[in-house]
Amino acid sequence: MRILVTGGAGFIGSHLTDRLLTAGHEVICLDNFYTGDKRNILKWLDHPYFELIRHDITEPIRLEVDQIYHLACPASPVHYQYNPVKTVKTNVMGTLNMLGLAKRVKARFLLASTSEVYGDPEVHPQTEEYWGNVNPIGLRSCYDEGKRIAETLSFDYHRQNNVDIRVARIFNTYGPRMLENDGRVVNNFIFQALRGIPLTVYGDGSQTRSFCYVSDLVEGLIGLMNGEHIGPVNLGNPDEYTILELAQTVQNLVNPDALIKFEPLPADDPRRRRPDITKAKSWLNWEPTVPLQQGLKLTIEDFRERMQREMKIPEKIPVNQ
Repeated sequence: MRILVTGGAGFIGSHLTDRLLTAGHEVICLDNFYTGDKRNILKWLDHPYFELIRHDITEPIRLEVDQIYHLACPASPVHYQYNPVKTVKTNVMGTLNMLGLAKRVKARFLLASTSEVYGDPEVHPQTEEYWGNVNPIGLRSCYDEGKRIAETLSFDYHRQNNVDIRVARIFNTYGPRMLENDGRVVNNFIFQALRGIPLTVYGDGSQTRSFCYVSDLVEGLIGLMNGEHIGPVNLGNPDEYTILELAQTVQNLVNPDALIKFEPLPADDPRRRRPDITKAKSWLNWEPTVPLQQGLKLTIEDFRERMQREMKIPEKIPVNQ
């Protein structure tokens, strides 16, 4: 098939691009490189089935494709809060443009939504039926509410225009190619531990998250796109860890002598987050397979290689086996 991946040079988008091209599909990668990186897709630039277009999805584009994976949007608070109006535009105008394209060319459309639609949840674990607890005027709302309206638009296009949609609610994902400066917790801890500086835990570290390795997530996205169920479907790892447990795990893997320091909790930071993946298991026959320790080792190795190339860390810090 001919497949469009918006945000295809980003962290998740580039891993999805790898998987689709390896399976023999033709891939068009659309990215404005706000958080994407050309190095993530460098190996495909001369491939006959790969095409890269530098484009901002808030502007319309005309293409002929069979499927659209709509991943384009900064996903970390550091980046989406830097220009919140642009984040909203990306989620609203960008999603409208991609849904319009899907309608015109009769492509199947998959929206990469987020667990942030649940806000600071009052239901635990979160099922797809839960409507969420989101602050509509908070610092995070450009992303949270942006993704909620993207879901609304997707379902309205499906109901009104018969667009073939799929909606994935993605929980915390980690792995190689994450941006080291994007403020998300796995990135922060690895970056700090490799540099030998204290690991920053916000609050008392008792807030929880669930961490899914990127290869598992990509399999879930492809399974949803090619399955019969519209969704929304939670895609994430149901294993739940406190932030302090994660900090200690990274500490032990990288540098047991690293210190942990505590800072005040940011506004609207969810207290707990864990997906109920019953639907993903029954509808897609999907569940994560990569345990946290294994995934963290692979991610740490990738961070170390990149940071050594950029001379940001000494070479002597090993990863504990």
